[in-house]
Parts: sequence; C-alpha cells; structure tokens
Amino acid sequence: MFEKKDILELKRRFKKDECTIMRLCGCYVNSERTKVTQFSESFLNLEDDEFYKYLDIAKKLFSGTVGNNLLELPFPLESEEGGMQQFFMGLRESELKNDDLCDRLYDNIIEHYDHVGNYLILLFFDIYDVPLKTSDNIRLDDSEEMFPYILCAICPVNLSKAGLGYLESDNRIGARIRDWIVEMPEVGFMFPTFAQRSADIHSLTYYLKDPKDSHRTFIEEALGAGAKATATEQRIKVCRVIKQAVASVSEDSDELLLGIQESLRDLIPVSVDEYGDESRDDSALLTDDVLMEALMENNVPGSLCDEIKDNIEKAFKDEETPAISAVIDEKKLKAVERERQVEELSDQKNELEQELVNKTFEAVAKADAPLDTESGFSQAYDVILRVKPQKVPQIKAQMVDGRRCVVIPVTEDEYINLNGVNTRL
Repeated sequence: MFEKKDILELKRRFKKDECTIMRLCGCYVNSERTKVTQFSESFLNLEDDEFYKYLDIAKKLFSGTVGNNLLELPFPLESEEGGMQQFFMGLRESELKNDDLCDRLYDNIIEHYDHVGNYLILLFFDIYDVPLKTSDNIRLDDSEEMFPYILCAICPVNLSKAGLGYLESDNRIGARIRDWIVEMPEVGFMFPTFAQRSADIHSLTYYLKDPKDSHRTFIEEALGAGAKATATEQRIKVCRVIKQAVASVSEDSDELLLGIQESLRDLIPVSVDEYGDESRDDSALLTDDVLMEALMENNVPGSLCDEIKDNIEKAFKDEETPAISAVIDEKKLKAVERERQVEELSDQKNELEQELVNKTFEAVAKADAPLDTESGFSQAYDVILRVKPQKVPQIKAQMVDGRRCVVIPVTEDEYINLNGVNTRL
C-alpha cells in the first residue's frame, strides 16, 4: 500500500535539474473519437517552453489526497497472464519505443473513456534511481533499486475564450485568434505503484481531478484494474442514505447530518506519541457499532437507526467498508465551527457592552452628587441615557436649529421608555 510520502518522493524530482524522464509519446483525439495526430520523442530534447509545460502535466498526476484523488488499484490475478497487467509490463519494458503497444493503449482509452470533446493522451517513461536511506531518513548516495515506470495523462483540449487582443500585424485592437488549449489532466495513472519506496507491479496508481466520479467502467475496461470508490463517492453515498431516512422526522436534515458527522469524527480513535502529539487513525472503519452510536447521539429513532444501518450495508455490499474519515465532510464541519465561534464572540461582545452600561449606572448611583428626589436621577447630569448595547453605535451628536442635540435613530417597531413612561414615536 502506497503512502503520501511515496508520492511526494517522486513528485519532488519533477524539476529541470532533477528530471530523468526519458521519453514522451502522445495522441490527440477529437470529439468524434478519431486520432488527429500522434508523436513520440526524447523528453530531454524538448525546448524549454514545452519541457516545463509537459513537466507540469506529469507532476499534476501526483497531486491531491490519497484515497480521494489518488487511488491504488490492484490487478485481478488472472490479468497477470495475458491481461492488462502483463500488457503494462511489456509497455514499460519497451520504454515507450514500441509504437504498436502505444497504439493499443490509445485505442483502449479511446474506446472506453467517456468524454465529450477533444483530448490529448500523453505517455511518459521515467527511471528513478531510488537512493538508500538510513533508519533516521538520511539519504545516502548508494542506490537501493531502479524503478522504471510509465505515466499516462488524459488532458481535455478546449478552445480558448473569445476576446479582444492586440493584432501586431495590423497594429490595431481586434478579435484575437482562438487556439486549442491543452489543460491539466482529468484522469491518469502510473504503472507500477511506488509503495514503500519499491515497485508494486500488481497494482497501478490512479489519478482523478474530480473525485465525485471515479469512472468505474474506464478503470475496469480500459485499465483492467479493480475499481475502487473515492472517499467523496463513499461520503455522498452514506449521506444520501441518512438524509433519505431522516427526512420524515427532521425539518432540517442537513443540520442533523452535520451533527452525525461531528459525532463520527469524535469516534475516530486518537493515539498519543512519546512527545504528547495526538494523531487520529484515519484508517478506522465505519463499523455498525460506530454508526449506531453516532446516530443515537443525535437522537435518531431506533427504527430509523436500523434502517440506515441496513441500507448502508446494501450500498457497500460489493465494496470495501469505508473509513470513518472518508464519510466526514471536514470543510463543512470547519465552516460550521467558524460560524459558531463568530456567534460566541458576538454574544461575548454584547455581554461586555451591557456590563459596561451597567457599571456606568452603578458609578452614577455611587457618586457623591445629590439625587433629585422626584426623578431619582443624579443632579450632576441633565440627561441620562440607557439604551440597548446594539443602539450605542447609532447615537450621534448633531446641530439642529443651531443647537447641539443628541440624535437616536428609532425604527417603527422599537419602543421607548421615557422617565418611566412607555411610548412609540
């Protein structure tokens, strides 16, 4: 099983002075699934402008979250003899110099990749001389093994937006020429997987720009690997089951769902290392016991708890049990926490303002100035105001008919108590 550190180790090498990519092949496909052009050339002989653009595309295949944008897809055992796993082994051994093998891969992708519009298939061949590392992660000059691998990126090609531009030949501003632009890849893969700093020829690493759709058919038919749902797909599936079940008993199913996710997050096991740092176990699975505890904490009726549990089991009947962390929408939970913090700070502000008003009146009451026996107010002041804290910023001093006045804006729905008499202006 590969980890994020394995991905980062490869990604860090994608620089001009460290890049070892040897070969680049490509096939441009139009919206009618027709091959428009193909090419094959030495990567290191590219002009700098092209070199860096292609390098950015290759590097993109190592970005995102493991389990969501990056999936490890195993090959079925039978594919090791005559299947796609054996095909990829041959493609790697050819170092992309066998045009027939490249064509076969292009045809396979064109047949099974569901895309509306033009796209570019890019193949890269690279060999990573994996350096030895000590137990304390110090890199040595000696080599541990050679890791030859291929990368495949499928990039949409779209027409640039219409607009005005400077036409140098005519020395005027006019409609600019619209070009077909190669964008960052939507899907791609690396074979073999680089796991624990070594090659795992029994699987490939699959990249997805949008984890909402893993393109299951493409994985199985074009790549010959076992399909696997992304964390986003798993979360969407679990959330759909819960929302459908609680819709009849909750006026705000979204709020209840967030409460259940908060409870699930609290149920993820947490370990403490020797330095006192906490880390949660993101691999902990969403078992029936964990699910039922989170549902009951949010007062979901028992009959619905059983219904939700059964429906989730059916939804994941042919898939792996999702991790607890996979079905939690961390972005939404953090947004809710920020809103709560803002509300708490606002409440604290109002309390402090009210406390300031109260202390002001207490100070007046304790002053040495005598009180007017009829009004009960200190004779040291001609006017004493007491307003709600939120009204204080609205009070202004203003000249009216040549006299300095205190102006307090009042809306139609606000009441006034003037020397003990309730009134509305």
